[in-house]
Amino acid sequence: MTTPVAPLPLRRFGQTGLPVTPLCIGCAPLGDMPEAFAYSVGEERALATLRAAFNPPITFSNTATAYGDGESERRIGIVLRELGGLPAGYVLATKADRDLRTGDFSGEQIKRSVEGSLRRLGLDRIQIMYIHDPEHTTFENVMGPGGPLEVLRRFQDQGVIQHLGISGGPIDMLIRYVETGAFAALETHNRYTLLNRAAAPLLDLAARGGMAVVNAAPYGSGMLVKGPDAYARYAYQEAPAILVERARRMAGICQAYGVPLAAAALQFSLRDPRITSTVVGMSRPERLAQTLELARHAIPDAIWPQLDAVGFDTDDPEAHRFV
Repeated sequence: MTTPVAPLPLRRFGQTGLPVTPLCIGCAPLGDMPEAFAYSVGEERALATLRAAFNPPITFSNTATAYGDGESERRIGIVLRELGGLPAGYVLATKADRDLRTGDFSGEQIKRSVEGSLRRLGLDRIQIMYIHDPEHTTFENVMGPGGPLEVLRRFQDQGVIQHLGISGGPIDMLIRYVETGAFAALETHNRYTLLNRAAAPLLDLAARGGMAVVNAAPYGSGMLVKGPDAYARYAYQEAPAILVERARRMAGICQAYGVPLAAAALQFSLRDPRITSTVVGMSRPERLAQTLELARHAIPDAIWPQLDAVGFDTDDPEAHRFV
C-alpha cells in the first residue's frame, strides 16, 4: 500500500484569491530544451512526469510558450485532455512570448501567443498569464497603446485570462514594471539563490505592494542540486570559477551538518516570507517525491549564517548571456 503524502500548506497568490502551494512545478525542461539545460527530455518521459505532476500535494505548475517553442504546453495539453481538463483546485500559469524566430514582440504577436497557448493546452481560459522576458523589447512597447499589456488586458476583460504577471531577468527592468502597479504577480529566476541575491530589492518592492512573488530556479538551473563538480553551470551557461568554488564550499558546510546542498538551496527560497512560491524544474516523475523530501529535510538554523559567509553575487548572472 502506498503511504499517502502529507498535503502542503496553501498560500494566497498575492491579491488574486488563488490558493497555491509553496512549491511550483517548473515545466521548462519538459519542453525538451537541451540548449538551456544540457540534457534532453523525450516525450514519454515528459508525459509520465506530467501525469505525476497533476496530482497532490503540489498543485501549482508553471510553463511558457517559449519552452521548447510550444512543446512544453503541447505536452501539458496531452495530459490535461487525458484528465478531462485541469484538476479542481489546480493552478496553471503560462507566459506570452515574442516570436522566437523573428523577435517580434508586438501586441499582435502576443495575441497569437495567447491563442496558441489556449490551443496547445486545450483550455478556454488561463489563470495566470505573464508577459515573458520583456528584456527583449522596450518598456514603451510593452506598456504603450496596442502593445502586449493592452492586448492581455483585452483577453482579461473577455474572461480568457484571470490574472496578469511579469516574468523576466534584469532586476532594474522588473522593478520598473512592478512600480506601474499593472501586474498581480512577479516571477524572477536565478537571481535569488544561495549564490546570487540580485533580486533582493525587487522582492522587497513586490512584497510591500502585496504582489504574488514567484522565485524560479532556486538551484541556479542545476548546479546547486547536482553539485558543482557534476554540473558547473549557472543560469543556463558555464559558471564562473568563483561561483563553482563557492558552491563547493557551501556543499562542504552542508555535508558537515548532514544536509544535502539541494535541500539548503531549496529551503533558502521556501523560508523567505516575501516569496509566495518557488519553481523547481522537473524532468522525471521521481523528482516530485525527491523535491518534497528536500523541502522537508530538517536544517539547523546555524547553517544559514555560515552559508551566507561564503559569499554571493549581486550582479545579473545573465548580463553577458545574449551578447
